[in-house]
Amino acid sequence: MGIPEREPCPDRILDDLGSAFSMGAVGGSAFHFLKGVYQSPNGARFIGGSQAVRMNAPRVGGSFAVWGGLFSAFDCTAVYIRQKEDPWNAIISGAATGGLLSMRQGIKVASRSALFGGVLLAMIEGAGIMMTKAMSAQQEELMYVDDLPGGAQGMPQEAAQVPSTSSSWFGGWFGGGKEEEKKSGGSGVKTEILESFDSPMPPTFEFK
Repeated sequence: MGIPEREPCPDRILDDLGSAFSMGAVGGSAFHFLKGVYQSPNGARFIGGSQAVRMNAPRVGGSFAVWGGLFSAFDCTAVYIRQKEDPWNAIISGAATGGLLSMRQGIKVASRSALFGGVLLAMIEGAGIMMTKAMSAQQEELMYVDDLPGGAQGMPQEAAQVPSTSSSWFGGWFGGGKEEEKKSGGSGVKTEILESFDSPMPPTFEFK
Protein backbone atom coordinates (compact mmCIF):
# COMPACT_ATOMS: atom_id res chain seq x y z
CA MET A 1 0.00 0.00 0.00
CA GLY A 2 1.67 3.19 -1.16
CA ILE A 3 1.47 6.61 0.39
CA PRO A 4 -1.04 8.89 -1.40
CA GLU A 5 0.62 11.71 -3.29
CA ARG A 6 -0.25 15.34 -2.64
CA GLU A 7 -2.02 17.60 -5.07
CA PRO A 8 0.05 19.55 -7.59
CA CYS A 9 1.29 22.89 -6.45
CA PRO A 10 -1.38 25.33 -7.62
CA ASP A 11 -4.19 23.15 -6.27
CA ARG A 12 -2.26 22.18 -3.16
CA ILE A 13 -2.76 25.59 -1.56
CA LEU A 14 -6.56 25.45 -1.78
CA ASP A 15 -6.62 21.82 -0.69
CA ASP A 16 -4.49 22.42 2.40
CA LEU A 17 -6.37 25.62 3.21
CA GLY A 18 -9.72 23.81 3.22
CA SER A 19 -8.36 20.84 5.14
CA ALA A 20 -6.82 23.10 7.78
CA PHE A 21 -10.05 25.09 8.16
CA SER A 22 -12.10 21.92 8.56
CA MET A 23 -9.69 20.49 11.11
CA GLY A 24 -9.61 23.72 13.10
CA ALA A 25 -13.38 24.14 12.98
CA VAL A 26 -14.11 20.59 14.12
CA GLY A 27 -11.45 20.56 16.83
CA GLY A 28 -12.35 24.06 18.00
CA SER A 29 -16.04 23.17 18.12
CA ALA A 30 -15.40 20.17 20.34
CA PHE A 31 -13.02 22.06 22.64
CA HIS A 32 -15.15 25.18 23.06
CA PHE A 33 -18.37 23.22 23.43
CA LEU A 34 -16.93 21.30 26.38
CA LYS A 35 -15.48 24.51 27.78
CA GLY A 36 -18.83 26.30 27.43
CA VAL A 37 -20.70 23.43 29.06
CA TYR A 38 -18.26 23.44 31.98
CA GLN A 39 -18.46 27.21 32.52
CA SER A 40 -22.25 27.52 32.12
CA PRO A 41 -24.65 27.30 35.08
CA ASN A 42 -26.95 24.37 35.68
CA GLY A 43 -29.93 24.29 33.35
CA ALA A 44 -28.17 26.24 30.59
CA ARG A 45 -25.11 24.13 29.91
CA PHE A 46 -26.14 23.02 26.43
CA ILE A 47 -27.06 26.55 25.40
CA GLY A 48 -23.78 27.89 26.79
CA GLY A 49 -21.80 25.24 24.91
CA SER A 50 -23.61 26.04 21.66
CA GLN A 51 -22.94 29.77 22.04
CA ALA A 52 -19.27 29.11 22.74
CA VAL A 53 -19.07 27.04 19.54
CA ARG A 54 -20.73 29.76 17.44
CA MET A 55 -18.42 32.42 18.82
CA ASN A 56 -15.08 30.61 18.75
CA ALA A 57 -15.16 27.77 16.22
CA PRO A 58 -14.99 30.02 13.10
CA ARG A 59 -12.08 31.94 14.61
CA VAL A 60 -10.11 28.76 15.32
CA GLY A 61 -10.91 27.40 11.86
CA GLY A 62 -9.76 30.67 10.27
CA SER A 63 -6.50 30.60 12.20
CA PHE A 64 -5.83 27.06 11.04
CA ALA A 65 -6.75 28.03 7.47
CA VAL A 66 -4.31 30.94 7.50
CA TRP A 67 -1.52 28.71 8.79
CA GLY A 68 -2.29 25.96 6.27
CA GLY A 69 -2.56 28.36 3.34
CA LEU A 70 0.73 30.11 4.15
CA PHE A 71 2.46 26.79 4.69
CA SER A 72 1.31 25.48 1.31
CA ALA A 73 2.27 28.73 -0.40
CA PHE A 74 5.79 28.57 1.04
CA ASP A 75 5.95 24.88 0.18
CA CYS A 76 5.10 25.55 -3.45
CA THR A 77 7.64 28.37 -3.53
CA ALA A 78 10.34 26.06 -2.17
CA VAL A 79 9.42 23.39 -4.71
CA TYR A 80 9.64 25.94 -7.53
CA ILE A 81 13.00 27.28 -6.37
CA ARG A 82 14.65 23.96 -5.50
CA GLN A 83 12.96 21.98 -8.30
CA LYS A 84 12.45 18.89 -6.15
CA GLU A 85 10.16 17.41 -3.53
CA ASP A 86 11.79 16.41 -0.24
CA PRO A 87 11.30 16.93 3.52
CA TRP A 88 13.43 20.07 3.45
CA ASN A 89 10.63 21.92 1.68
CA ALA A 90 8.26 21.24 4.58
CA ILE A 91 10.88 22.25 7.15
CA ILE A 92 11.61 25.53 5.34
CA SER A 93 7.91 26.21 4.90
CA GLY A 94 7.18 25.59 8.59
CA ALA A 95 9.95 27.94 9.66
CA ALA A 96 8.85 30.65 7.20
CA THR A 97 5.20 30.35 8.23
CA GLY A 98 5.96 30.57 11.95
CA GLY A 99 8.24 33.55 11.45
CA LEU A 100 5.80 35.44 9.21
CA LEU A 101 2.82 34.98 11.51
CA SER A 102 4.82 36.35 14.47
CA MET A 103 6.47 39.19 12.56
CA ARG A 104 4.29 41.89 14.19
CA GLN A 105 5.61 40.97 17.63
CA GLY A 106 9.22 41.70 16.81
CA ILE A 107 12.28 40.08 15.34
CA LYS A 108 13.09 38.03 18.45
CA VAL A 109 9.63 36.54 18.73
CA ALA A 110 9.54 35.89 15.00
CA SER A 111 12.91 34.15 15.14
CA ARG A 112 11.78 31.93 18.00
CA SER A 113 8.55 31.12 16.16
CA ALA A 114 10.46 30.33 12.99
CA LEU A 115 12.81 28.04 14.90
CA PHE A 116 9.88 26.34 16.62
CA GLY A 117 8.06 25.87 13.31
CA GLY A 118 11.12 24.39 11.63
CA VAL A 119 11.80 21.99 14.50
CA LEU A 120 8.14 20.95 14.66
CA LEU A 121 7.98 20.21 10.95
CA ALA A 122 11.32 18.37 11.14
CA MET A 123 9.91 16.13 13.88
CA ILE A 124 6.74 15.51 11.88
CA GLU A 125 8.67 14.70 8.72
CA GLY A 126 11.06 12.45 10.64
CA ALA A 127 8.18 10.55 12.20
CA GLY A 128 6.58 10.15 8.79
CA ILE A 129 9.79 8.81 7.26
CA MET A 130 10.25 6.34 10.13
CA MET A 131 6.69 5.10 9.80
CA THR A 132 7.09 4.73 6.04
CA LYS A 133 10.30 2.72 6.44
CA ALA A 134 8.75 0.53 9.13
CA MET A 135 5.71 -0.19 6.98
CA SER A 136 7.83 -0.97 3.91
CA ALA A 137 10.10 -3.27 5.94
CA GLN A 138 7.08 -5.08 7.36
CA GLN A 139 5.58 -5.52 3.89
CA GLU A 140 8.87 -6.86 2.53
CA GLU A 141 9.12 -9.30 5.43
CA LEU A 142 5.58 -10.54 4.84
CA MET A 143 6.29 -10.97 1.14
CA TYR A 144 9.48 -12.88 1.94
CA VAL A 145 7.63 -15.20 4.35
CA ASP A 146 4.93 -15.87 1.77
CA ASP A 147 7.53 -16.76 -0.86
CA LEU A 148 9.42 -19.24 1.36
CA PRO A 149 9.09 -22.96 0.39
CA GLY A 150 8.53 -23.90 4.03
CA GLY A 151 4.93 -22.73 3.92
CA ALA A 152 3.10 -20.90 6.67
CA GLN A 153 5.68 -21.76 9.27
CA GLY A 154 8.01 -19.21 7.69
CA MET A 155 11.03 -21.57 7.56
CA PRO A 156 12.74 -22.94 4.47
CA GLN A 157 12.93 -26.69 3.96
CA GLU A 158 16.73 -26.69 4.27
CA ALA A 159 16.49 -25.10 7.69
CA ALA A 160 13.87 -27.64 8.75
CA GLN A 161 16.19 -30.52 7.90
CA VAL A 162 19.04 -29.28 10.10
CA PRO A 163 19.37 -31.48 13.23
CA SER A 164 18.62 -29.88 16.55
CA THR A 165 21.85 -31.00 18.22
CA SER A 166 24.49 -28.36 18.60
CA SER A 167 27.65 -28.71 16.54
CA SER A 168 29.67 -26.26 18.61
CA TRP A 169 32.89 -27.09 20.41
CA PHE A 170 30.91 -27.87 23.58
CA GLY A 171 29.85 -31.16 22.00
CA GLY A 172 33.41 -32.47 22.09
CA TRP A 173 33.67 -31.82 25.82
CA PHE A 174 30.28 -33.08 26.95
CA GLY A 175 29.75 -36.22 24.92
CA GLY A 176 28.46 -34.82 21.68
CA GLY A 177 30.68 -37.20 19.71
CA LYS A 178 29.16 -40.24 21.40
CA GLU A 179 25.67 -39.14 20.50
CA GLU A 180 26.70 -38.71 16.89
CA GLU A 181 28.19 -42.21 16.86
CA LYS A 182 24.96 -43.65 18.26
CA LYS A 183 22.87 -41.81 15.65
CA SER A 184 25.16 -42.99 12.85
CA GLY A 185 24.30 -46.60 13.71
CA GLY A 186 27.86 -47.83 14.24
CA SER A 187 29.07 -47.03 10.75
CA GLY A 188 32.70 -47.25 11.87
CA VAL A 189 32.35 -50.93 12.89
CA LYS A 190 30.72 -51.82 9.59
CA THR A 191 33.54 -50.16 7.71
CA GLU A 192 36.14 -52.23 9.54
CA ILE A 193 34.29 -55.46 8.81
CA LEU A 194 34.00 -54.66 5.13
CA GLU A 195 37.67 -53.81 4.93
CA SER A 196 38.57 -57.17 6.51
CA PHE A 197 36.80 -59.03 3.68
CA ASP A 198 38.69 -56.99 1.11
CA SER A 199 42.05 -58.29 2.38
CA PRO A 200 44.31 -59.63 -0.45
CA MET A 201 45.43 -62.65 1.63
CA PRO A 202 42.78 -65.39 1.73
CA PRO A 203 42.17 -67.06 5.08
CA THR A 204 43.96 -70.35 5.78
CA PHE A 205 42.58 -73.27 7.75
CA GLU A 206 44.90 -75.59 9.62
CA PHE A 207 43.77 -78.90 11.10
CA LYS A 208 45.67 -80.37 13.97
